[in-house]
Amino acid sequence: MHNMTPATVYLVGAGPGDPELLTLKAHRLLGQADVIVYDRLVSSDVLDIVPSGTSRIFVGKAANRHTMVQAEINKLLVKLAHAGRTVVRLKGGDPFVFGRGSEEADVLVQNGIPFEVVPGITAASGCTAALGIPLTHRGLATGVRFVTGHCRGDSPLDLNWASLADPDTTLVVYMGLAHLEQISRQLVKHGLSADTPAVAIANGTTDRQRVCRAGLGDISAAVEAMDLNPPVLTVIGGTAGLADRWLETWSRVPLELAGASVANDG
Repeated sequence: MHNMTPATVYLVGAGPGDPELLTLKAHRLLGQADVIVYDRLVSSDVLDIVPSGTSRIFVGKAANRHTMVQAEINKLLVKLAHAGRTVVRLKGGDPFVFGRGSEEADVLVQNGIPFEVVPGITAASGCTAALGIPLTHRGLATGVRFVTGHCRGDSPLDLNWASLADPDTTLVVYMGLAHLEQISRQLVKHGLSADTPAVAIANGTTDRQRVCRAGLGDISAAVEAMDLNPPVLTVIGGTAGLADRWLETWSRVPLELAGASVANDG
């Protein structure tokens, strides 16, 4: 039996990597927490904000390589809160966009632990904004879809390809690097032109950002030739082509580009 009132767990979005894209609330909580439980996609620049005396627990997960499985992370959050320690559960991007934050929130509710969600800039908006790519644009895209290109274990990537192959929608694929060839092939098979602009962004908004641009039919081979490493976000649709028009004056961070007409000035 626990004798003390549990502390609050804050499910905090760390944004896409650039620490200046943190919310003011997230920045404040990083300085006030007793312990930071953080994911693999939280950038080192963001972690540098955490005071040196604050406990840090890494629980990062990559494909087939988990420091701690989700059930263990859930138990850890409950244990820390019941010990009276204020926890910041720090996640890359936004905790409720492919971050499993809602699963953790559900566990906290079941265990009577107070929690608060602090939204973050999700990769789809942060990484595209850094390149001057709008998610919607009159005449090019009337909507946007976020999908995950990652599947559990050896399960096949089962997406509604016919629905996703919409030329009037910007499609943003999270965690799709390993399945990019299948994704592009299926989208073309279901009606998208092979010439549809596509952009793959690795480590977006950081000084390690690398960008590969090609037509949908060629993006997988171009990414492989460039040897991009995760995390990679892929943007598909007419709006992705606007990066060609604006890149010289819009980009605020160093780039390494492939398939581009604009040279990298560093």
